[in-house]
Amino acid sequence: MKKLSEDEIHDKLNDFDGWTYAKGAIHTSFQFENFKEAFTVMTRIAFEAEAQQHHPNWGNVYNQLEISLSSHDADGVTEKDFKLARTIEDIIEATG
Repeated sequence: MKKLSEDEIHDKLNDFDGWTYAKGAIHTSFQFENFKEAFTVMTRIAFEAEAQQHHPNWGNVYNQLEISLSSHDADGVTEKDFKLARTIEDIIEATG
């Protein structure tokens, strides 16, 4: 998988609200009503990530979820990251 250039990454980020690029990864965060809601979304994302064989670097504290995506094999951001980001966005939209 080919590592995307910073220009390519910033161009693709135009299609994603709330996502930023820093330190070789794309990042976002979400806030939910409570821990149960956050964990439910994390579980749904986990199943999709496993299906795509691409896993997020994430953290959860109570109702907050922070996600970073990068492709370790390419040492940067690739199309795989944007595919998973789109899946995450779809899951978030479906729960809203």
